[in-house]
Formats: sequence, structure tokens, C-alpha cells
Amino acid sequence: MNENNEFLYPQKWLSKSSTGDRVASELRMQIISGKIESGATLTENKLAADFGVSRSPIREALKILAAENLIRLERMGAVVIGLTEKDVEEIYDVRLLIESFVFERLIKIDTKNLVTELSKILEMMKIAIKYMDADEFSLQDVLFHETIIRTIDHSYIKMIWDNTKPVMEAFILLSMRTRINEKYEDFERILENHELYIEAIKTKNRELMIKSLHQNFDDVQGKVDDLWISQQTLSKGVEKNE
Repeated sequence: MNENNEFLYPQKWLSKSSTGDRVASELRMQIISGKIESGATLTENKLAADFGVSRSPIREALKILAAENLIRLERMGAVVIGLTEKDVEEIYDVRLLIESFVFERLIKIDTKNLVTELSKILEMMKIAIKYMDADEFSLQDVLFHETIIRTIDHSYIKMIWDNTKPVMEAFILLSMRTRINEKYEDFERILENHELYIEAIKTKNRELMIKSLHQNFDDVQGKVDDLWISQQTLSKGVEKNE
């Protein structure tokens, strides 16, 4: 891809990805941030020129984004649909359903290794905050929840997670870039929420698990209007931390 472009999606996360996946990751970020507005038309020729690639990976990328309902494929190109407030709320509804189910399964299995792994990830999150690295924090945050979900080895739950992860990951990344510059104090609460997750899993305390889930998700959904949804706010996440 054209290395002269300023990419929103961290390129180091894409070292093992196909060119089509790399293009999709970047376009996804631009659409969710509002840099590419809803209603805009994307053409293969223009995108191929912008990214410095052939049309084949562009077609691959557009199919990926269409499957995520971010664009609509039409004869003359792809029309951007974007994300609505309802879309984001539904994504977090799915996450809440998944993690509630997973917690119930975790009560029945040995979670010692999981607790150890989550504690390591939490330390990486703390280090990322110390160095004001929103991208690394976002990566570790998603990994934290993915590690919990994959522990129960449920193929259909993993499939749902994998299908929602790309949009959710881009949304989290843009939001954290904004938070780290404007609402740094939020991270103390985010870390506390994750510590509560670990304690709930360690003690297999169902009430604590419910509290940790709702404390985390209510925090997220309670900020729908002023942070998580506003594309004007998300667009500030376009500016990467130096």
C-alpha cells in the first residue's frame, strides 16, 4: 500500500494481514470516524489510486465492509452507510450478552490460568496509560475481553465475537485516542472495572460478575451521547497521539 498516506489504523497491527484486509481496516476507521461521510460513494478506481494497489484487494475490502453493513455495494460503486447510535448500542448489547454467557461458563471451569493471563494484560494496559499510548491500550483492552471469551472454547460464541470485533475495535481505538487527550481521568475507572472483572472470575462470585459487567457496560453506554456516538468527537481520534 502507499506508504506516503497517513493511516488511521495502526499499521503494526496488520503485519500478517492481506492487502484487502489492510485496506478494509483503514476504510473502516475513516468511515466510523466520519472522515468518510455517510452517503459518500467509493469507487474501485479511486480507492486503488489512493492506496496504491490493484483493484482486486479493493474489491476484497469492499466486500468485507459490506458484510459489516458499513457500506452498500451498488453498480456504480459503494455507498457509505456508516454507524448510527442504534448500531453502536446493538454492538454493546451483543457484547453484554456474550460476556454474560461466558461468565456463567467460567464459574464451572478452572480459571487459574485465565486470571494469570488477564493480570498480565491489565499490567500492559497500565503501562500503555503511563506512556499515553491510546493505541496500545486499545489493543490490550480488546485482547483482555477476547481472552475471556476464547477461554470457554465455544465455536459459535467465537464466531459472533469475530464478526463484531473489527467494527468494535475501530470504535474503541478512536474513542480511546479522544479520551487520552481530553478525559484522561476516565482511565482510572476503566482500569478499576477490569480489576473487578479479574476478581469476579477469580472468586467465581456471580454477583460480583454481574456488577463488573454492568459497571463496565453502563460506563460505556452512559457516554453514548457525549463520547461514544458523536462522530464529531470520534473524529478527534483521527489525530494520533505522538
